Amino acid sequence: MRFTGKVVVITGASSGIGAALSKEFAAQGATVVLAARRLDRLEELKQEIEKTGAKALAVECDVTSEESVNAAFEKVRTELGQIDVVVANAGFGVTGNIDRLKVSDIERQFDTNVYGVLRTIYAALPDLKKSKGRLVLIGSVSGFIGTPGSAAYAMSKFAVRALGDVLWAELEHAGVTVTTIHPGFIESEIRLVDNSGTYRTDFKDPVPTWLQMTAPVAARQIVRAVYNRRRQAVITFHGKVFVLMSRFTPCLVAHLLRFNANQGLKTGGIGARKE
Repeated sequence: MRFTGKVVVITGASSGIGAALSKEFAAQGATVVLAARRLDRLEELKQEIEKTGAKALAVECDVTSEESVNAAFEKVRTELGQIDVVVANAGFGVTGNIDRLKVSDIERQFDTNVYGVLRTIYAALPDLKKSKGRLVLIGSVSGFIGTPGSAAYAMSKFAVRALGDVLWAELEHAGVTVTTIHPGFIESEIRLVDNSGTYRTDFKDPVPTWLQMTAPVAARQIVRAVYNRRRQAVITFHGKVFVLMSRFTPCLVAHLLRFNANQGLKTGGIGARKE
């Protein structure tokens, strides 16, 4: 019960890591605020959490809209009065070779994954300074290694990683700790969302299930890192391996990426989701 009496706001809480984090924080005593666009899903998750005896609040929130984000946080203040932890989790992935994408695709990617994070931070920061709270940014192993076909997504996560590093230093004087989480392959719907941000039931997950860490296991590791106020944490064993390779064997990584790109060209392109 590490977060008893704390109010935790989680964006992108309707599925995947966000939903799992909501359950884990609730299990550890927090009142959880479920924020996302799909209010129907949030209400279902809220009922599930409340059956365990925990408290939850469902708030509609679109991180691509400053007005929506500000309204969501104002509702939290009105109904709960405090904010102790904010998890900027909302995001999706644009895939495809760069010569098949448009600038508008990159803009759409950044509007959610980078500017959406910034909108969340600006809305939450006054409250976190008051509570000497915790800010959590959900990055990715793609913030260390950009693989062929993932330029848009990797660019956005490199930006989140840089933002986390800077904020960790800038906010220390205010008593706010910043933890940037870099997951590898986690059980999630993110790979079933198309380049416009729409969930597609006809998509097949390109990552085999044996390589995916379950969302509840990932959530436990993330919550532990947040509680310990770590600066960053890489989640999944393969994620840790990739990050270490990027640091200590960059030439090998470059060779593997070039090989991957060449194989993709032979098969007509890489990075696109298969229907």
